[in-house]
Formats: sequence, C-alpha cells, structure tokens
Amino acid sequence: MERIRQIIHLDLDAFFCAVEELRDPALIGKPFAVGGRPNERGVVASCSYAARGFGIHSAMPMSQALRLCPQLIIISSRHGNYEVASQKVMAILHELTPLVEQISIDEAFLDVSDISEPAEVFARRLQTRIKEETGLPCSIGVATSKLVAKIATDVGKKARRGSGPPFALTVVPPGSEADFLAPLPADFLWGVGPKTSARLAEMGIQTIGEIASFPEYELAARFGKNGKEMIRHARGIDSSPIITSYPAKSYSQETTFARDVKDEAELRKTLLELASRVSSRLQEDDLSGTTIKLKLRWPNFITITRQTTLSQLTDDTEMIGGMAQQLFEKVWKPGKAVRLLGVGISGLAPSVHQLSIWDVENPQDERLNDVIHELEGRFGEGIISRGLSGQDLGNHATNPKLRRS
Repeated sequence: MERIRQIIHLDLDAFFCAVEELRDPALIGKPFAVGGRPNERGVVASCSYAARGFGIHSAMPMSQALRLCPQLIIISSRHGNYEVASQKVMAILHELTPLVEQISIDEAFLDVSDISEPAEVFARRLQTRIKEETGLPCSIGVATSKLVAKIATDVGKKARRGSGPPFALTVVPPGSEADFLAPLPADFLWGVGPKTSARLAEMGIQTIGEIASFPEYELAARFGKNGKEMIRHARGIDSSPIITSYPAKSYSQETTFARDVKDEAELRKTLLELASRVSSRLQEDDLSGTTIKLKLRWPNFITITRQTTLSQLTDDTEMIGGMAQQLFEKVWKPGKAVRLLGVGISGLAPSVHQLSIWDVENPQDERLNDVIHELEGRFGEGIISRGLSGQDLGNHATNPKLRRS
C-alpha cells in the first residue's frame, strides 16, 4: 500500500505577545503591542488580540496604532526572550521527529508520516504539550502536503478569530484537498501575489477551484511554468519535501556616498532604496527572511551593524525598509555625517506567506467568512471547536470528515 504523507504545519499564536504575557500576566486581555516607540517612528512587530479588536495589526506605524487605541500599552521587543521561547518549542518538535523544517522564529513544518497514531491525534497531543510545557498557544494544520497544511492553519485561525488565541486545529483528510481549497480566494495559493491575483481576476478567476478547473494549456500560455504549478497547487498537489536545513545565506545591498551625508531625508530615502533592492532579490528567488540588518560607516571608517529579528518571514519592501530605519534611528544623531549605508536580511527560507489572514486585517474577511460557512455546509456543521485539553484527547475519536478546531 502506498505510503500517505502526513504533514503538520505549526504556528505559534501571536508569539511575541504570548511570550510577553508569560513574563507579565497582567497584560492578558489588555490591548498592547510589541515594537518601536511612536516618537521614534516605530512599527508594530506584534499585537495582542485585544489590540486587534481596534484594527491594529503588525507592520502598522505605532503612531497610527495609538490613534486607533489611545490606551494601547507599548512594549519594546525582547528578542533574546523570544529566541529562548522559540528554541524550547523547536526542541519539543525535534524530540518527536527529525523531519522538522523551521521556517521562522514561530513557525515550522513536520513530516509525521511514519508516526503510528493518527496524525490528528498526534497533532492534538502536540498542541496540548506545547501549551503545558511552554505556556505558549499554537495553531496547527494537518494535510498531505506543506501547501495544504499551511493553508489549513490559516483557515482554522480565521475561523477561531476572537478575543484570545485561536488555538486552532484544522485537519484535511487525504483525498479531500481539492474540495477544501476550491472555495478559498485564489491568492491563498503560494505564488499568487497581488499582480497575479489581479490578472486572474481579469480572466474571471476568483477562487482556487476556478483555477483548478481552468484549461491548463491556457493558464500555461499566460503564466508560463508558473501557470502549470498554479494548476497543480489548486488541485491540492504539492510534493515539496521537508527541508531540515538551509545553506547559511543572506542578501544585502549597500552604498558608499560620494560625499559624506548629513541630511536625514536623503539617508532615509537611501535606506528605502536599499530595502527595495533587497526585497526584489528575495522575490526573484522566491525567498523570505526574518533578520533585518543595518550597516553604517562613519567618516572615520568606524563601521557598526545592528539587527532585529521579526516574528514572521518577509520579503516586503516596506517591512524591511521600516525595520532598517528603526535600527538607524537608534544609532544616528541629527547632523551626524554618514559615509556608507547598507541593508541586509538573513534567516532565509522559501516564501510561504502570500497572505496572512490572522495577524493582519484585510478586506477579504467577509469573503472568507462566506467560504468558512460553505465548508461547514459541505462537510457538516459543528466542525469548528477549540483544541481539546490533554484530558479530552484520550476520549476523542478521529472524525473522517474535515475537522477544524
């Protein structure tokens, strides 16, 4: 009998905020954000679920977040704490299987095809164990591929959206991948970004199911090899392996000024231009990164570097440029001359985040809600529930239908 792949995608819920709540339980239930100070042009790195209720989301300028929620509590990032917490979670994963692909500080894929118990039961036990041993909530998607498992996590988190961590578990049984994907918006697929999505819309294609049923030769004629890949993904076909390690790699761009520059506007413009070039290289290679780096050289040739690590992968120009400027503000004083500026990114992994439907508010919420209702109608009502406690796990039978909890 052919071996059926079982892939788990795990995403720690509002990771930075969850770590901060462990440090200070008084924050639980309050609107707060982790990131830079508003008077320093800081941005939101992560925000609590209470803050999200005000429309705040990651990558938003902190000044804008404060306008939306004047009582917002702002907490400076403690990346050392986040790294330690991440390592504890990843250690649990590696204890269970060597086939772990960590794609960011708070996200990973696992191949559990050789696990003897049903993947759903394994996933529930894993979810509960992480919560009990680290205090951190997580959401999980289970499917036969990385593509579908990742999308399952996103859909599950959206379905459990509320005032607290979703703690969602979404299982897509083997053979139901295409049905699960069909009603979802086209840009949920890897490789379908804003430009591709717009071109698909011009062709009358709005959903993944419409991509799957579109004539392959015509899609290939319009999008080349990406068209063929799009069809495969839309049908739930993805054989990409778990990659347990990546070559040490980073991208960077820098410029040495012809004359030392003191003008703040010019320095900031240069940082954004460098970030744009880094972003373009990432997108060309279908990669994203987590650690943004700033390089700065003074006229006396003393060179300094600073870096910060994000909670999620990015290839976005604004995010890279914004974080580079935030680092710049911490080391540069008005009127001080600069000889060289550089922007870089490391912690690279294949891009898997075309759309974030939990951490960032987006105009497709209403459409996705309709999709969730359609999935419930197709697979049965009552399939959305919270993850079970450890005590409940032993009594919970495996449901052969699509289940989201």
